[in-house]
Amino acid sequence: MKDKEVKEPGKRTQKNYSLAFKLAVIAEVEKGALTYKQAQVNYGIQGRSTVLVWLRKHGRINWESSPTMKKDNPAKKTRELEAKLKRLEQEKELLNRANYIADEQFATDIRKKYLPLLSKAADKPTGETKASPLD
Repeated sequence: MKDKEVKEPGKRTQKNYSLAFKLAVIAEVEKGALTYKQAQVNYGIQGRSTVLVWLRKHGRINWESSPTMKKDNPAKKTRELEAKLKRLEQEKELLNRANYIADEQFATDIRKKYLPLLSKAADKPTGETKASPLD
């Protein structure tokens, strides 16, 4: 058997990047051309969070609370929006019922009925114009 060569793990070398290079990478990320991870891969930047550190230090956007930094699951976002829509539809139905009850019990006119008034105003000859019911 041949003796197999044992390779030592490669030593990590720290690269120093110029400020101009950092600003160019930051500009691309902030324009939306690349994500910070894509910039890391495209430019061969070694550290996992190096570009993110540059963005925090030199960037114009507050990257700690930026929604683009979060990984959103489209299915989760859809479920959240559907739940919100359902809740808002229920609130609308509740308010419509409350308005109907108030109109019936207290003889109020909470729900304005402008459409019939507007159509009546449109039917009148031009000489008899009154103030708009919306005024």
